[in-house]
Amino acid sequence: MTHVFHRNIHQSYPVAVAGDGPYIIAADGRRYLDASGGAAVSCLGHSATEVVEAIQQQVASLAYAHTSFFTTEPMEQLADFLIARAPAGLEYVYFVSGGSEAVEAALKLARQYFTETGQPQRRHLIARRQSYHGNTLGALATGGNAWRRAQFEPLLTQVSHLTPCYAYREQGEQESDDAFTTRLAQELEDEILRLGADEVMAFVAEPVVGATLGAVPPVAGYFRKIRDVCDRYGVLLILDEVMCGMGRTGTLFAIEQEGVSPDITTIAKGLGAGYQPIGATLVSGRIYDAIAAGSGFFQHGHTYIGHATACAAALAVQQTIESRQLLPRVQMLGRALQQRLRSRFGDHPHIGDLRGRGLFQGIELVRDRATKEPFDPALKLHARIKQAAMDEGLMCYPMGGTLDGRRGDHILLAPPFILEESHLDELVDKLESAITLALRAVKGARA
Repeated sequence: MTHVFHRNIHQSYPVAVAGDGPYIIAADGRRYLDASGGAAVSCLGHSATEVVEAIQQQVASLAYAHTSFFTTEPMEQLADFLIARAPAGLEYVYFVSGGSEAVEAALKLARQYFTETGQPQRRHLIARRQSYHGNTLGALATGGNAWRRAQFEPLLTQVSHLTPCYAYREQGEQESDDAFTTRLAQELEDEILRLGADEVMAFVAEPVVGATLGAVPPVAGYFRKIRDVCDRYGVLLILDEVMCGMGRTGTLFAIEQEGVSPDITTIAKGLGAGYQPIGATLVSGRIYDAIAAGSGFFQHGHTYIGHATACAAALAVQQTIESRQLLPRVQMLGRALQQRLRSRFGDHPHIGDLRGRGLFQGIELVRDRATKEPFDPALKLHARIKQAAMDEGLMCYPMGGTLDGRRGDHILLAPPFILEESHLDELVDKLESAITLALRAVKGARA
């Protein structure tokens, strides 16, 4: 009996009672290797003493001060830390409590920027199909996750959704990378012109697509072309790094690897590594200066923005990542994980694509490799894999609806940065067992 409104009412959950490095320990003593970081959150694992001590020290001195009255040292220090390492042009940080809030803040700030600069007609947003930007209404409308959107469509604002840079499914067999990225950039330009060249507010995208597609990196040159189109029409480029940022792909910001800078970017998850709820919206100096020269007030806010304890925790997380030199480790472990996945699954008859960057890896399952035909969604292969993995003592992040919100299955892997190579072996062994068991059950169900 529980009085908790769990996200899945009909599921029975083990009780987590402790953490030990990359493992979560349940009340019955079972240990679960966290191969997904929960939801790409727990980059330092579950027992980082440096972070625990920072939280204890902050709570002992000041847990919380409302930002309409005070600033705090940890908030100022965390902002300084992030901006010193952010892509060029990003100069200010607006702290929130999580990823959805960060995206909502970005959307509202983009709108306010244009109203304060004498362009109130700019109201349209453009994003991509099969993206995910959060579950609040503005973020949900912007995202292209059809399954999550479906029942809430009457409440959502209209947003254009274009083709994702998803080479496995969207790039033609004879289409070069340059031709593919040029086509996608042209699609964006065409949509801007259709909506009105001076009426589009922003283009929103994940640098490496997370939950909905499963760690899909951009094709080389894609974001440079997108940046050029945005600049041509005065459209803001908002990059959502809630899942792929904060070192997950091997650099602190995922977009660093594309050689462009956004006007606004959102971060969360790995920012605080799960030790406290926190997110942030990073903003260019141009946008900040426009607000400063206008109303001087961002018409937005939440009770817990800039929470002192959350900021202290996040600062300790980021300082730990830097002092332990974990970003080069993410790159090294990412290559080692990719090698193991390709060795184990590269010729698997039901795995169509292996992709990702750093410790952000995706596996797409197919019924037929030659045709890329997905499994019947009624079989719920992704759910079977998740349960089989938990039975094996492995946490991974399988999802359905990879193609269109209904068809397709993939697995997202986003383990902590502190793994040892022996953990990679355990991960791949348990994952292979879970996939085998789930496919066996699916074939039995089809029969």
